[in-house]
Amino acid sequence: MRSEVKEAMLPYLSEHYGNPSSIYRIGREARAAVDEARETVADILGAMPKEIVFTSGGSEADNQAIFGVALANRSKGKHIITTAIEHHAVLHTVEYLEKLGYKITILPVDSDGLVDPESVRQALTDETILVSIIYGNNEIGTIQPIKEISSILKGHQAVFHTDGVQAVGHIPIDVVDLGVDMLSLSAHKFYGPKGVGALYVRRGVRFSPLIHGGAQENGHRAGTENVAGIVGLAKALELATEEMESESARLTELRDYLIEGLESQVPHMRVNGHRTRRLPGNVNVCFRYIEGESLLLNLDMNNIAASSGSACTSGSLEPSHVLLALGLPHEIAHGSLRMTLGRDTTKEEIDRVLEILPGIVDKLRKMSPLYND
Repeated sequence: MRSEVKEAMLPYLSEHYGNPSSIYRIGREARAAVDEARETVADILGAMPKEIVFTSGGSEADNQAIFGVALANRSKGKHIITTAIEHHAVLHTVEYLEKLGYKITILPVDSDGLVDPESVRQALTDETILVSIIYGNNEIGTIQPIKEISSILKGHQAVFHTDGVQAVGHIPIDVVDLGVDMLSLSAHKFYGPKGVGALYVRRGVRFSPLIHGGAQENGHRAGTENVAGIVGLAKALELATEEMESESARLTELRDYLIEGLESQVPHMRVNGHRTRRLPGNVNVCFRYIEGESLLLNLDMNNIAASSGSACTSGSLEPSHVLLALGLPHEIAHGSLRMTLGRDTTKEEIDRVLEILPGIVDKLRKMSPLYND
């Protein structure tokens, strides 16, 4: 978390500790802070303040969008469209709805992880009430053609939700220009606090609350607001937006430098995800003949933090569902490595990875019974 964000939050953990739903002075101070944060987030997204619902994070925002639309619109139909590369906050939620009688269409992607907008058009029926497609993939970084898809959905009853958790704060987003009805975001993805997020819901979209028991968030989410977290989210998004253009250019240069450096040194390597339609700080590659877990342990011993898939599925021995959806066989998907570059990443650190990683791959391959080079 950025120090500026922490400083903005601290007063709401000490002197301004009131409940924003109360009418006494410190409650009104907390309400004013939440209202100001809502205006900041809405302004950055191109939305209206009443269209922002604060949540406990991206997973709740995704669940709220999907359950909320499914339950409120079930009289219109029970068909939902999504893709094979969604975060599990979306995939597991629609799988649960399938058990309740909803019909789910899972669209495939190409070898770069791109959804064909025409496949969305072909999957639509008179019963379709929701289309949920991730904006920037959390594992491979591929950025979907959200605006093209929203054009296809114009005039159809289906609500269009996009999981923007990885994209918000890193690439420009205007919800009106994109044409989406709902968008999820999470503060810790742009150096805000963990445990707070938001859902944009276009005015007029019918959805039911996920959490009941209070009138907070304009009646859309019950529970006393996380005032300090909400203030931190808004401050972090403000700072990320101010620095987005220069930081995106810097990270894109470092990302491509790392990918090209690995390609020049390590044979039998595959870059996962689209080369250019890609989040600035995302690197995801597969090394044939080795296991990702061994790779991670060796990198950790060198103080290099990486993952083999989504952080939310760490500990799972199953290969990434995203990589399998690209058409990769299990044995190659098992050798995946995801590295995320951030605002503190330097070229010197990338050079250190390029100095250490090829040697680890070579060492592990020499131990592999599958490697014969």
